[in-house]
This record gives sequence, C-alpha cells and structure tokens, in this order.
Amino acid sequence: MLEALGIEFSVVPSGVDESLSEDVGDPAALARRWALEKAERVAADFPAAWVLAADTVVVLGDRLFGKPSDEAEAVSMLQALNGGTHRVLSGMALIHRGEGVARQGSCCTSVSFRTLRPAEIRAYVGTREPFDKAGAYGIQDLGAFLVRSIEGSYTNVVGLPLGETLDWLLHHEIIEPR
Repeated sequence: MLEALGIEFSVVPSGVDESLSEDVGDPAALARRWALEKAERVAADFPAAWVLAADTVVVLGDRLFGKPSDEAEAVSMLQALNGGTHRVLSGMALIHRGEGVARQGSCCTSVSFRTLRPAEIRAYVGTREPFDKAGAYGIQDLGAFLVRSIEGSYTNVVGLPLGETLDWLLHHEIIEPR
C-alpha cells in the first residue's frame, strides 16, 4: 500500500516472537506491544531512520487468533469465524531514535463473514493463502469471498491502517504530498 502511494521504504524483519500466550489481556494492547517491540528491535540497528511497524490480530469474543500453524488450525479458525462478526485490531508504532520520537496507536475494524459451507473452507485452506495471515484469511486476496461486510478501515484488515499511518507520516514530515 505504501509503495502504491510512491513512498520509498525498506522492509526489515524484526524477528519478534508473536506467539500467543494463554493470558493476552487486552488484544489492542497486545497488538500495540508487538508493533512497538518490532519497531524497537529494528530501530536499534537503524538509529538514524524512521521505523514503522505494525501487527494485526483477529478477535472473536474473548478468543484471539494469530496465524494458523497448520491446516487443521486454519480450518478451526475459519469455522469459528463462519457466519459471524469479529474484530480485526492492528497495533502500530513509529520510532526515530535520533529524534527521540516513539509513538503507538491501534485501529479496530468489525468484519462479518458470510455463512460458509465446509467445502468452501476446505477449498480456501487448500490454496495455502491462510497460513501467513492472522485469523487465517486475507481480505485483500482470495479470502475476500469470505467477507459479507466490514465496518471501519479496510486497510486495517489488510494489516496496516493506511489513513492513520499517513497522518503520522505527514505529521512528522516524513512524507509530503506531491
């Protein structure tokens, strides 16, 4: 999304462990914490650079969904989300060590799934698309067929709340409109 807007950047994996523990507490706080940990880890190696990081989780009631570890877990996640409404929470962090800037935020979008047949879920999992996505689906790709409606930011569900991110980048004069 940033690339489509003409923003130049580099992707640097942080290596932060995003494993879910039994007691996650507030899911939005968890997503913000993981985003901040990612940003801090990368900023340690690039103290003169602006570092933007994000992390997304899917929440249904009290249950938190990260990325599925295997086919059975992906099917289980999609069955749980089937026909209902869940929340997608993204935490974001922006850091510049040299300028002493550290900022965090989060965004929430409600997503309603169609009622899916078991064969649809199995076929989607068979595409392998769910395996690197929180909640076992990607709204920006083939997984769009799962979704009946959303309330809130579409780009948040993709994984980076673009409107909020652009506000930050413009506020700190990291980018400017051309």
